[in-house]
Amino acid sequence: MSWRHLPKPARAVAEAAEGAVEAARARDLPAFERAAAAQAALDSEHVALVLGTVTRTLLEDLHPGGLTADDVRALVGRCAREAAGWFPAVDADVLVMLVAGALGVHQPQAEAFPLDGEVVARHATLLVTDLLAVSGHPLGACLEAAFADIALVQIADTP
Repeated sequence: MSWRHLPKPARAVAEAAEGAVEAARARDLPAFERAAAAQAALDSEHVALVLGTVTRTLLEDLHPGGLTADDVRALVGRCAREAAGWFPAVDADVLVMLVAGALGVHQPQAEAFPLDGEVVARHATLLVTDLLAVSGHPLGACLEAAFADIALVQIADTP
């Protein structure tokens, strides 16, 4: 089943992610800012879950043996350098936190490292865009895999 057949809240997250990734690929800052604002207007936990799951899935595909600290540095450096030319607000520290969070290595506590929904949406989109370019995978397939993975986890967590 395609993600396009999911309930409206899930579809809205996927559609917003598509718009943001498309704007990032085009290096269109005004469109990217609009897309990030649209993502931030949605449930921030849902957006973070979907983008984090897509990020984790792509990282696992690109690094089947696991990531090293050098792999993370290379990813963050590449992503930050690529984005800095058109998105000057890119923050490598946020990228590191999102990679760690996607892998379940670190769950930032809001008071220790506060990130608002728009910061997460922007930076997670940058990571996803970078990983899609490196992997060659289409976003639609990654979203479908992410939603399938999320559904499996939810089923497993249901008592």
